[in-house]
Amino acid sequence: MNTHQLAGVAARLKVNIEEKAFRSSNGGTIEVLRDLRFEVEQNEFACILGPSGCGKTTTLRILLGLDSDYRGSIQLPGLADARIGAVFQEPMLLPWRTVEQNVRLAIPKPNRETNLDGLFSTLGLSKMRNFYPAELSLGLARRAAIARALAIEPDILLLDEPFVSLDESTAQQLRHMLLSVWSERPTTALMVTHNLQEAIMLADRIIVLSERPAHVIGMFDIRLPRNYRNEQVKADLLRSFNEKFAGVRNAP
Repeated sequence: MNTHQLAGVAARLKVNIEEKAFRSSNGGTIEVLRDLRFEVEQNEFACILGPSGCGKTTTLRILLGLDSDYRGSIQLPGLADARIGAVFQEPMLLPWRTVEQNVRLAIPKPNRETNLDGLFSTLGLSKMRNFYPAELSLGLARRAAIARALAIEPDILLLDEPFVSLDESTAQQLRHMLLSVWSERPTTALMVTHNLQEAIMLADRIIVLSERPAHVIGMFDIRLPRNYRNEQVKADLLRSFNEKFAGVRNAP
């Protein structure tokens, strides 16, 4: 039994997944999540960090409504028609539509002619609006996917390792762009990552998960404004994180 609330005037994300399991090929059961509970405040940027295969992406799929076979409850921020922006590991752009057409397709029809000049400018896509996905590098395609998620002005933004497989220089450029556009249009954000340094750069809060079946083993709050997080500060935060979670097996 589960409940996936989209109604009311919820200001924060509340996750309470009592159990999520899959059937294995031999007929057994693989328990992925157990007593996974956390909250993300309104307009807070949180990152989920944990060992590979512990259920981070499964958690996002539940939040997206793509998996309803679990016990527990989810409360999403927003009103009855909560807008969910999602960015996946692959850009998933329609190859027969231009960048701008891909982005506008996600916007509800009544608002589809909204001005996107500022969004495209911040993400460095102004000159690529009429390009097709096959004409884009992977980094540019990822920017288009971020633009598509943010164009709907979401109540919550869910990101599943959006910078994975990019070279570090390109990934860092996209992190800065994401922060720029998110700062201009703050919304509740939850991102899955394996990259602790990435989480320290982006997040207000890092939610640390255990091995499977995943549950929260701790929170690492970062209350410093991002413009104060220079290389020395980030190194200090990294050291503090590793000290706090030193005894955790497979801690990032």
